[in-house]
Parts: sequence; structure tokens; C-alpha cells
Amino acid sequence: MVRGPVRDRGTARDAVRHPLFARCYARAGTRAETRLGIGRVRERLLAGLSGRVIEIGAGNGLNFAHYPAAVSEVVAIEPERLLRRLALEAAVRAEVPVDMVPGVAEALPVKGEAFDAAVFSLVLCSVRDLPRALAEVRRVLRPGGQVRFFEHGLGGGRAMNLAQRALDRTLWPAVAGGCHLSREPVAALRSAGFTLGPYRRMRLPERGPALPVSYCVLGTAWRPGPGGR
Repeated sequence: MVRGPVRDRGTARDAVRHPLFARCYARAGTRAETRLGIGRVRERLLAGLSGRVIEIGAGNGLNFAHYPAAVSEVVAIEPERLLRRLALEAAVRAEVPVDMVPGVAEALPVKGEAFDAAVFSLVLCSVRDLPRALAEVRRVLRPGGQVRFFEHGLGGGRAMNLAQRALDRTLWPAVAGGCHLSREPVAALRSAGFTLGPYRRMRLPERGPALPVSYCVLGTAWRPGPGGR
């Protein structure tokens, strides 16, 4: 049962168009929820959140089913039209109110200091300007507001790092919707002025061969409050 209205704030011109990748991502992402255990990771990612939450790059809305009841509203930003349409369908089934908004991470169409928490879920790899996107999140979070993140990035040792960087310089971003394999989300959050809380590195899938996208991190950070804490 939906608690409150589910809205899509219109059809502003899309800044990002990856229709073929979006279709593949939607199919693969749904299968990965159970096969790779990503659904369980999403539950840990969102556990304990409350108040107003902004989700950056909501994709096809796979997080929506995992938001706890204490969340009063989710404002979900998604620039890709097909994924945003699928996310709106997921929002109808969510237990919390979801407001779908077209937009990009580097220029969030919301007021400053308006949110208690921000969520990143497998999206920092693909934003065009990572420092600017993180600066925007600092702008829209209230002082002391938290960031929950589940991201993939650089990992696996020297040989894998070389492969990840080589793919980033060649075909991977073009075929994977702008994704980059060698970004370092924890370092990026720290450089953007967030205070890092606990985080855990993991490999997905846990068993079987490691892939360039297998190296993930799940954790929490905060926008410093008054006095820098």
C-alpha cells in the first residue's frame, strides 16, 4: 500500500540518454537482486533511515521496496527516461511516498539543506563530474545529515587495477552508460569534505570469478555539523 502520493515532476528534457544500456541494466539489475544478493545489501544500506531522503540516480527503483517506514519522503533523482519510467512503476508499490524527479547529480533541482539523508547506490561510477556531484549533495543535506552509499570501484590488486583503468580509457564507459570501473568512492567522499563513518568492502559475487565490477563498498558518511562535527 502506498503511503502518500507518488509523483513524477514532469518531463523536462533529459540530460542523459542511454536507452539500450537502460534496458540491459533493468533486466540484469532485477536478476542480480537475488543471484548476487544485492537485495540484502540494499536492506543494510537503508536500514534505520528516517525523515526526508534524496536518492541520487535511482535507476529503475530497486531501492524503493527497502526504505523503512520512518522515512517520510523519498525524492528520487534519475536522468535517464526509461529508467525513470520503470522507477515510477516501482514507486507505486513502495511503502513510503516517492517523488520522481528528472535531473542530474551535478545540478540537483532541490533546495539547499532540505534533506536528512542522501543515498548513493551504484551511481557514483557514472556521474560525469564526481566532485561537483558530491558538492551538490553537501548543499542539499542538512548539517549533520548522513550519506548512505553502496558503490563499486577500484579493487582486486595490481593486475585487476590495470585492467579496470584500461577499460575506463577505452570501451567500457561507452557501452556501460558512462560507468567507470576505477573510481574510489570512499576517497572521493573524504575529499568532498564528508566525515566517513563505518564502511565495509565486499566482493560481489562472493564466490566464483572476480570481475572488474565486483569490488564494492557499503558504508555511511556525514555532512559535518556545527563546529565541523
